[in-house]
Amino acid sequence: MPANALSRIRDVLPGLVLTLVLASAAWWLHKLPRLSVISTLMLAILLGMIVRNTLGVRAAWQPGIRFGMRRLLRLAIMLLGFQLSMHQIWQVGGLGFLIVLATLVSTFLFTLWLGKQLGVSRKLTELIASGTSICGASAVVATNTVTEGSDEEVAYAIAVITAFGTASVLLYPIAAGFLGMPASAYGLWTGSSIHEIAQVIAAAFQGGSVSAQYGAISKLSRVMLLAPVVFTMGMLATRRATRRQAADGDAQNSQPTKAPVVPWFLLGFLAMILVNSTGVLSAAWTARLVVVNQFLLALALAAMGLETSIRKLRAAGLRPFLLGSGAWCFISVLSLSLIRLFYW
Repeated sequence: MPANALSRIRDVLPGLVLTLVLASAAWWLHKLPRLSVISTLMLAILLGMIVRNTLGVRAAWQPGIRFGMRRLLRLAIMLLGFQLSMHQIWQVGGLGFLIVLATLVSTFLFTLWLGKQLGVSRKLTELIASGTSICGASAVVATNTVTEGSDEEVAYAIAVITAFGTASVLLYPIAAGFLGMPASAYGLWTGSSIHEIAQVIAAAFQGGSVSAQYGAISKLSRVMLLAPVVFTMGMLATRRATRRQAADGDAQNSQPTKAPVVPWFLLGFLAMILVNSTGVLSAAWTARLVVVNQFLLALALAAMGLETSIRKLRAAGLRPFLLGSGAWCFISVLSLSLIRLFYW
């Protein structure tokens, strides 16, 4: 093995082992009855934050932490594609998919508008918008590859989204019983509006097997839209950077900035969906890859927690929380209204 490769391994190993331990601890804690309502990803970032804000982070850990936050995170997002197939998209039906699409786009745009009204930073607003409208923590970390928000902004967005997603698990079954929703309509409501996949499953199963199936399928069809949304955001980010370059060049007062590129690993995400759609891999292998994907995401978020300062989180104030609550109310009411008008 080349000397530079060995040196690289020695550099990343201490921090990588630490994130591995934290991700494993989060995985174990999630299996405890009292903590099962908290996602593994949220537990991972919380454990990382505890270490960062109590023991501190040594310089020797930094290369491994950065490796987890960048390389392994991108691999995890690619593997997310194995949770999806084109067959699942067909199962939700054309009308169901249109409801999912309309809800996602409307919620994303509404959250961007509300963020401006509340004075929340553009980067944090984009993270909350993607997490609320698409698929929770996975969408936040994928979006951050083009948004380039701080670790504190990512942590805040995930915390807000987790809080309101958990509230949905508790409140949706009550609301569905009060409204007398059919099982298929209730499942579609959970899948088109609740943030995390695990939260959707938890809420949808309370309506029976039919609602659980509709919830899972509609949620996965929503996750599929992650790639086009992040691609679009990447192109918009590139356009903003190009305009800044032109302005800086005209003013002749700064160096041109490098425009961000649309993340290539999203092509891998789409490729994994296509591979999964062909049926080349057995169900058992697909299930294993889904588990690997979840663990890699937990590892990446543990690394992110190790870079997150509670002091900086506190400085963000209450406005991002209000933004998250407004986005949650909007997606819940809009999706329910569309389902009531066109589906139920």
